[in-house]
Amino acid sequence: MRLYKPADSIIFADSKIEKDFNSLSEDDWLKKALRGAIDDFKENAFCGERIKKERIPRGYIKKYGINNLLWYPLPNAWRLVYSVFSNEGELVVMIVEYFDHKEYERRFGY
Repeated sequence: MRLYKPADSIIFADSKIEKDFNSLSEDDWLKKALRGAIDDFKENAFCGERIKKERIPRGYIKKYGINNLLWYPLPNAWRLVYSVFSNEGELVVMIVEYFDHKEYERRFGY
């Protein structure tokens, strides 16, 4: 059974990822897809597919202190990876990274 709970807030893991997102044109397919993902997270923070703990890159754990990771499919075989955590009673989705499928496979060793 899957968890179903709306996110109270959505944040970016670091300012570079947020800056990259904000620099995309409003007409860019990727920005539209990312906005769609954010809307989905507002409906259900757990709408993505869970990544096994042993597959979580050590760099993510060290840099962001995460203990869970999910992936969300984007058009054109792109992937968005994110973590979900609780902060003062609020459910937070943290967007860690988004990239094409080839880079996703490289990052996760598939």
